[in-house]
Amino acid sequence: HLNVVVIGHVDSGKSTATGHLIYQCGGIDKRAIEKFEKEAAELGKGSFKYAWVLDKLKAERERGITIDIALWKFETPRYYVTVIDAPGHRDFIK
Repeated sequence: HLNVVVIGHVDSGKSTATGHLIYQCGGIDKRAIEKFEKEAAELGKGSFKYAWVLDKLKAERERGITIDIALWKFETPRYYVTVIDAPGHRDFIK
């Protein structure tokens, strides 16, 4: 079992990098990413498609920042992986 927590400064690309990693490891399928890309483009945020794997709240998607932690679990041929994406903005860190 591999546990990963992603932390860093606000707007450093944590959610985008984490969502892309999940996709590249087979943790989410291409159709879901295409759906996120279409929805994000409708809000003028097409580049946020990978971030939306983890950023589910309407406010997160509208503002383009992570407000609450997000958890994603998936399996690879070798590992069972748990990823936690943490917010970077000081107002949302407790």
